[in-house]
Amino acid sequence: MRNAMRTAPAPVNRTERAAVPCHFLMCPPTHFRVEYAINPWMEPDRPVDRQLAVEQWSALRETLLRIGHRVELIEPLPSLPDMVFAANGATVVDGRALIATFRHPQRAPESDAYEKWFRGRGYQRVRRAEHINEGEGDHLLVAGMVLAGNGFRTTAASHGETRDHLRRPVVGLTLLDPRFYHLDTALAVLDDEQIMYWPGAFSPASRRRLAELFPAALRVEEQDAVRFGLNAISDGRHVLLPAAARSLAGRLAERGYQPVALDVSELAKAGGGPKCCVLQLRPPPRARP
Repeated sequence: MRNAMRTAPAPVNRTERAAVPCHFLMCPPTHFRVEYAINPWMEPDRPVDRQLAVEQWSALRETLLRIGHRVELIEPLPSLPDMVFAANGATVVDGRALIATFRHPQRAPESDAYEKWFRGRGYQRVRRAEHINEGEGDHLLVAGMVLAGNGFRTTAASHGETRDHLRRPVVGLTLLDPRFYHLDTALAVLDDEQIMYWPGAFSPASRRRLAELFPAALRVEEQDAVRFGLNAISDGRHVLLPAAARSLAGRLAERGYQPVALDVSELAKAGGGPKCCVLQLRPPPRARP
């Protein structure tokens, strides 16, 4: 555990960045639909093409496998159409799993499913959050700290519990724009030291804190943010993001990242993108010989 937070250094100019192999948990969108509205993007009267959603999700999974990542699956449950957004199920750091406690009753039963999965896989340090906390949707690990969103789903009161269980410093960030209801819709981790974000999603105090911690961060334009461009998956080299965020892809390429455009238009009808569909499983550090 690192005892203090630190400011991320400026990125090194280079044409090639190194990818770090990742381990993800995903949930097939077998039962995906939009039948209620718990964020501004959800319109129950808008038609949903479930088969297309399955194809888009499958393309995301296949892309992750192709570029060298490991993907495990959790079984989808018929009564939980949003379970496809696996990022919200938990936060996992060094083998410690903090299971989500959802704000809305429509998603609350997902907690049982994810807790059962982690305990069934032999995780020894599993804890159900006592405070409202929507997993990796509002918890992003970077530079040895957990950036923790609050304001719409996860509560600020949960941050102490997150710090204690995950044993990492926590930086609270307040979201103000309801379109960016989870932190992972307004900010993305690019590598171990750097992030990209849309400042307009955050409170003035949170913007100042981000500027202090990440002075070289990529500040994204609103036009790309509202296309879920920040709901991206990065392994330090490849950045998987919605195809609609075209200008952001170009800016990432200028910084030496390799953008990978994906069509997630059907999943976006429920307010999700690539990152919402994956929960990163971070194992305990290997013991030194």
